[in-house]
Amino acid sequence: MKLTILATLLGLAYGLPQIYGLLRPAKFAEALRKFPRSEKWGFILMPLGTLWFLYNLKVDDIADFAAFKPVMFVGFAIIGFGACAFVRDFLAVRGLAVVILLLANLVLDTACWVDTQWRLILSFWSYAWIILAIWFTISPWRLRDYLAWLTASEARLKLTCALRLGFSIGLIIVALTAYRAAEAAALTR
Repeated sequence: MKLTILATLLGLAYGLPQIYGLLRPAKFAEALRKFPRSEKWGFILMPLGTLWFLYNLKVDDIADFAAFKPVMFVGFAIIGFGACAFVRDFLAVRGLAVVILLLANLVLDTACWVDTQWRLILSFWSYAWIILAIWFTISPWRLRDYLAWLTASEARLKLTCALRLGFSIGLIIVALTAYRAAEAAALTR
């Protein structure tokens, strides 16, 4: 996948909820507060993360693990789907963390091939995701506490939504200008 497309999709995916938060802050706040303990989101995100991880494991060609791949495949499938059955508390937070880690992997793998310093925006953002995903996996109640703080007042929620929307718009602009120019320059070499 081209970095231009990936960054544009990330900008849209990150920005659209912020528009909803600005237009309907009360409903957005309610949805955010419910998310950490939502079994529905847990049953969506954890299997998605598990299947994505298993796909990555299947297509990975690291020779050191080739002999163990079938055992690892079964083991990780049991862990991922077993979490849905036995670790339902904060399952949505853990599932989100898995998906975020895999998304960070995709972003870093894609960005490393684009010859522009602007790729560092996505790289730094991805490393922040990794740190937060690890932290929220270890202590998922921290996301609940953060969301409670974030939604404590409508003004705070609107301000943070506006800031995140600004970042999203900036990311889309960088994707359609700097990333596209770097990818076009690479094709002419």
